[in-house]
Amino acid sequence: MNRYNFGVIGNCSYLAYIDIDANVNWLCMPRFDSSFIFGSLLDRKKGGEFSIKPQNKQYKSRQYYLKNTNVLATEFEMPEGRYRVIDFAPRFRQYDRYFKPLMLFRKVELLEGDPYIVVKCNPVDNYGKIIPEIVLGSNHIRYLNLSSQVRLTSDIPLNYILGQKPFLLNETHYIVFSYGVPLEAPLEETAEQFLTRTNNYWVSWVKSTSIPYLYQDEVIRSALVLKLHQYEDTGAVIASGSTSLPEIDQEHRNWDYRYCWMRDTYYTLTAFNNIGHFEELEKYFDFIQNLILNEKNLIKPLYTITGEKVPDEKVLLLEGYLKNKPVRIGNNATYQKQNDVYGQILVSLLPLFIDKRLNYIDMHKSEYITEWLLDRIEENIDIPDSGPWEFGITNQHNCYTYLFHWAGCKAAARIGKETGKKEITEKATSLMLKSEQYIENCYNPVKKAYMQSVGSLNMDAGNLQLITMNYLNPDAGKTLQHLKAIERDLFKNQNVFLRYKSDDLGNAHHTFIICGFWYAEALAVTGMTDKAFRVIETLIKSANHLGLFSEDADEKAGQWGNFPQTYSHVGLVNAVYRLSTKIDKPIFM
Repeated sequence: MNRYNFGVIGNCSYLAYIDIDANVNWLCMPRFDSSFIFGSLLDRKKGGEFSIKPQNKQYKSRQYYLKNTNVLATEFEMPEGRYRVIDFAPRFRQYDRYFKPLMLFRKVELLEGDPYIVVKCNPVDNYGKIIPEIVLGSNHIRYLNLSSQVRLTSDIPLNYILGQKPFLLNETHYIVFSYGVPLEAPLEETAEQFLTRTNNYWVSWVKSTSIPYLYQDEVIRSALVLKLHQYEDTGAVIASGSTSLPEIDQEHRNWDYRYCWMRDTYYTLTAFNNIGHFEELEKYFDFIQNLILNEKNLIKPLYTITGEKVPDEKVLLLEGYLKNKPVRIGNNATYQKQNDVYGQILVSLLPLFIDKRLNYIDMHKSEYITEWLLDRIEENIDIPDSGPWEFGITNQHNCYTYLFHWAGCKAAARIGKETGKKEITEKATSLMLKSEQYIENCYNPVKKAYMQSVGSLNMDAGNLQLITMNYLNPDAGKTLQHLKAIERDLFKNQNVFLRYKSDDLGNAHHTFIICGFWYAEALAVTGMTDKAFRVIETLIKSANHLGLFSEDADEKAGQWGNFPQTYSHVGLVNAVYRLSTKIDKPIFM
């Protein structure tokens, strides 16, 4: 069974993946979509290494997060003793803004005995093509010829690190890996101060989170993961921090997800709204304003974190995760037509206009953006598209797309009412009715269900959201028939709820984990709360040892696809939130 045995840390400027051997097996700098500096996740030879391992090969290790934080601890035990590595990316409030440098701090803490350890630091650049020249300083190591100044500062004897020589860990040591601006301050004092302030930041952030009593540990971890995936500088939210982790072993479904999908962001912002965090939504609104300013006529399905066109797909000559090839960077989905994006943006932004806790409305901007998005829905409402699963060669009148036309227009009508713009409300209502007609054209009276698209005979898990988004009356017999029909066709076993049966590349074997959470949410909406509980309980088993979800799961709860996947964590948060609203009294679990 495949398991992703590593955790993720970050500070909304970068992400780092650290495995149970305390090796940084994925770190891209200076941006989420930059080349890896450490990338052994995709190539053990070309990916470099940044590990802190015992000399003795006979050891046990375990990982855990410090409670309610994104600070990761990896603890080692061997016959000679015990130690742990605490990894964190500094993030805290300073000078009226967030301090979030491109620095990875590693605290190597002696716990017991006399362990011997080996520290290795071998960064690379340009996806393993560039090996740096190394220069030894008085208390740091400089790595030259990379895309920026890279430095390792430590109180460990530097020659032990350069020579990868075992040494006795007889006291706590500190390591700072910096990209760009180096650390120019006392090492131990700074590291401890940054650790305390970072820990306090995350604990306070969690305290300000509104969550139900159900599955609190899982919801807190998911919320913390989601927060890491917003690039704070621009407000963009990425789908995942990784690329080319395969959806299915040896089937070439390997994609780069280090970009901002409009669709994924909608779900992420819905989750943030459900747990009472609005700062992320306000930052995203800034991102959207700039997109519309630059695009003029359309919104692409995805963008870079700075709102630029995503690069064309390029195949790298790397080993690949578990030898899965190709390893891709860039994503050609940027050329697809995905018309659901306009409705998703409107629904995402609705809280800015109707939630009385927020004081963000700029009337002129709100009217302009709402009208612009409605115009795009009107222009595209009769045009087939690639749909939510990004079928490469198949354009259809997808039910999912029309659901979001409908939801987006419903949101726009509400915005028009709030802003006193009658013409916005009238236009939105007219388009909403036309969207309903398309949705009803997807209904198959024989199967008693809404199909993937107009004229199709294929089921689609995305259409569970006809229930969760209140298009269908949850108490109606037609709704239950629709739910049962999807269940019969796509529910494979307790771990796998297929998103569809087949696509342009062949048959589907695994599922987006979010499909299972959509199913649980639909069960909750229709009153089947006991069954929803059981589904969520099963899906939670698909998480790794730290509670992190991948994109896909196989029949044995094995993890596949890019990791961690915001879609999956969003699915958990929203399903638990919906379930909690259907329960009369708090349940402690």
